Amino acid sequence: MSMAGRDLVPVDPKRYARDKARVEQGFWDKVRRTLGRVPFVEEAVAAYYCALDPKTPLQVKAILLGALAYFVMPADMIPDFIAWFGFTDDAVVLAAAIRSVAPAITERHRDKARAALRPDGPDREAA
Repeated sequence: MSMAGRDLVPVDPKRYARDKARVEQGFWDKVRRTLGRVPFVEEAVAAYYCALDPKTPLQVKAILLGALAYFVMPADMIPDFIAWFGFTDDAVVLAAAIRSVAPAITERHRDKARAALRPDGPDREAA
């Protein structure tokens, strides 16, 4: 799998741990709050599953966890409560991260995302 620039991403262990903790703590709550309001939730969930996959390279995990941590943060560049624009910055950050590591997000990650987002999907806290 060839990913342009993947070896150029230094992984800061403290930042990685902080981003991972932030995502693990707030991701599913944020997904539940934004479901049906933002068009990129399925992509975010696929990125989440990719970031937690033991087979995913560390640099890819770091990129995705950084973007997902930004998505989870309650205060960012454009507050989420601002109509029409609140999730624009989240979408841009996630899109850039996903585009930079696109080959790492597999169909299996996307299938898990679709299954988790179905109304009859598995318990998201255990996902």
